Amino acid sequence: MKLTGKDLACRRGGRLVFSSLSFEVSSGEMLILRGPNGAGKTSLLRLIAGLAPPAAGILNLEGSDPDLTVGQQSHYIAHQNASKPQLTVIENLRFWQRFHGGSEDRIADAVDAMDLARLSGYAAGLLSAGQKRRLALARLVLVERPVWLLDEPTVGLDVASVDRLRSLMEAHLGAGGIVIATTHIDLGMAQARIFEFSEIHWQAEVEIA
Repeated sequence: MKLTGKDLACRRGGRLVFSSLSFEVSSGEMLILRGPNGAGKTSLLRLIAGLAPPAAGILNLEGSDPDLTVGQQSHYIAHQNASKPQLTVIENLRFWQRFHGGSEDRIADAVDAMDLARLSGYAAGLLSAGQKRRLALARLVLVERPVWLLDEPTVGLDVASVDRLRSLMEAHLGAGGIVIATTHIDLGMAQARIFEFSEIHWQAEVEIA
C-alpha cells in the first residue's frame, strides 16, 4: 500500500495555504510533518482525511479498497479531542465504535491500550487534558484503518502515555499500516521520515493572498 500526493494545493478561507506539494509514504512507514506555524501541516492532514478538497493535485492510496475514499480509510486525531463532556469514557468509546462501524469487543482493547480502565466511569468533562488526549487516541484501536493521521498526538501526555502511543504506532506499522503525524518531539520511531514544509510550499500564501 502506498499513499501519494502529487502537486497538491490547499485553500482555506479563500487563501492559498500551500501549493506544489508532493509526497509518498508506503506500508510500514511513518511520515513526520515539520515546519513553522501556519505552514499547512494541519491543512494537509485535513485534506488527506477528506475534510477539505484539494485545490489542485492528486491524492491516491494504492493497494486499498477502491470503493472507499482515502478519508474513509483513515483515522484522524486532531487538536480537538472530539469527546462529549457529559458522556463517560466508556460511553464516548461506544459512540465512536458505533460511528466507525467497529466491533463492540474492541472497546476493551481500546481501554487497555491507553490505560483508561480506572477512568471508564468518569464523565469526559472531568478528565485532565492528558486523560482526554488518551481517550481520543484510544479511538485508533476501535476499528482497523490503514492510515493514521495524528496532529500533535503527544500534547498533554506523560512519559508513560507517550510510550503507549509509540507501542500502538509500532504495532500499526508492523501490520503494514501508514502513519502521518505532526510533532515537534522525537518519538524514537525507527520507521519515521521527516517531511519539511519548505518555502516553496507555504510562501505562496504571502505572494497570492
